[in-house]
Amino acid sequence: YHIEQTTKLHTAHHLFLAAVQKLVDPSIRQRGSNITAERLRVDFNFSRKLTDEELRKIETLVNEKIQENLPVDRIEMPREIAEKIGAQMEFGHKYPDIVSVYIVGLTNGVAPKNAKHADYFSAEFCGGPHIGFTGDLGHFTIIKEESAGAGIRRVYAKLT
Repeated sequence: YHIEQTTKLHTAHHLFLAAVQKLVDPSIRQRGSNITAERLRVDFNFSRKLTDEELRKIETLVNEKIQENLPVDRIEMPREIAEKIGAQMEFGHKYPDIVSVYIVGLTNGVAPKNAKHADYFSAEFCGGPHIGFTGDLGHFTIIKEESAGAGIRRVYAKLT
């Protein structure tokens, strides 16, 4: 159970990060994360508290993507290509020349060479485990949002 739930939360993390970028600010980047079997925690750069309405819209968008049962594809590609297609990477992390990118909702089902953001919902450099389809996640709920330091926000969320 613990491994399966952690894997699901890992994928939900990607959906959350994409949703907050699309709905709040495209310049938001992950600044840390922690995932247990019970919940996920995401730290990201942002200068103010998210409003209740923003949190509700993020939750709604993530749950819409879960309901759409989008494919989650792992594609190995050169780091430069991953950067060109806009794949998210963890701040300050060093990556090899060939990286694993998890892409949620890839529309054409083939590895992107110079894809635009419209070709997928989420793309992130990641070595962690993921589920095959978003429909297996269940319901996404944001538990709380708080400050994690100057210019850093922290969100806790769970799947039920």
